Amino acid sequence: MSLTRKPLGSHHRIVIKIGSALLVDRKTGLKKDWLDAICEDIAALKKNGVDVQVVSSGAIALGRTVLGLPSGALKLEESQAAAAVGQIALARAWSESLSRHEIVAGQILLTLSDTEERRRYLNARATINQLLKIGAIPIINENDTVATTEIRYGDNDRLAARVATMTGADLLVLLSDIDGLYTAPPHLDPDAKFLETIADITPEIEAMAGGAASELSRGGMRTKIDAGKIATAAGCGMIIASGKTLNPLKAIENGARSSWFAPSGTPVTARKTWIAGQLQPAGEIHVDAGAEKALYAGKSLLPAGVRVVKGNFGRGDAIAIIGVEGREVARGLAGYDADEARLIIGHKSNEIEAILGYVGRAAMIHRDDLVMTGAAVKIKNAKKDEVHA
Repeated sequence: MSLTRKPLGSHHRIVIKIGSALLVDRKTGLKKDWLDAICEDIAALKKNGVDVQVVSSGAIALGRTVLGLPSGALKLEESQAAAAVGQIALARAWSESLSRHEIVAGQILLTLSDTEERRRYLNARATINQLLKIGAIPIINENDTVATTEIRYGDNDRLAARVATMTGADLLVLLSDIDGLYTAPPHLDPDAKFLETIADITPEIEAMAGGAASELSRGGMRTKIDAGKIATAAGCGMIIASGKTLNPLKAIENGARSSWFAPSGTPVTARKTWIAGQLQPAGEIHVDAGAEKALYAGKSLLPAGVRVVKGNFGRGDAIAIIGVEGREVARGLAGYDADEARLIIGHKSNEIEAILGYVGRAAMIHRDDLVMTGAAVKIKNAKKDEVHA
């Protein structure tokens, strides 16, 4: 584990979470100057080659302003109506501000099940990755128009952490109305100490944010710690920083005080370990010598190199890849369900559409979803080396 904090611009992929209070004023509506300023920061990161995703709250707050709804708690149907109106205004605002930097915005609305169910998880990830590939900025929010109390995140901190893990981000930035984590509420305890670096989220750290049944839970800090547990376990570092100033990301780069939560390993390490050691294979794919050689070279598994498909698995299930000698050589997440996989065995990727009737993925198992068997030992040893470094 490395406790060294890197500059924002040196990261590969960043998720930035923005709360409603930073973006929307209850009386005047959208804080356009603030939005324009953070879009400047995002454009600067993108110019440095960083993939940026934004998890933006504010739809319900904007919608209730447009609709003239009274202050106070809203009924579920009122919140959903406000979200429906506010999403349009929010998407337009982001699009207009980013367009000044010749950046295209793409709206993604997610529900809890989109990150829990394998097929929907893979579809959401593929869409976000494609947006990033073409240079767009995904603007992500919970789909409050359809989410109910039982099937919703309820906060965008944890949603942002799920997005970060889903897309292999190496940094999550939570912009808040407070500049980081303290040992106690600073407005209540003058002796509260600021924590600049958190190596591990221990029960003591969780207690500082308030437990699940504690009346001391404050300002959403508990959900931020929950987000930190999700992100850091997946190899993604996390920063909690104040977003109340203009250009908050630039302020972080210039040394503004913030709390840094160190990741456990790297996103790739965490994902590969999960695939190799924590998922039970739901089926087998037997490959020829050429495909086996390509796998060892770090390539994706293409249908042309597949000889036999065994089992009844779904898309996204873990699959054991069997080499020419009958031994498992790799594991990965299936890009097709078993029935479709059998239909395209031995065929070239450009023949898939004619066989299945739709444009499918070129790979049976993409290299990002694949780990060579035995590599898990190397990964675990690498993680130990990071701890002792």
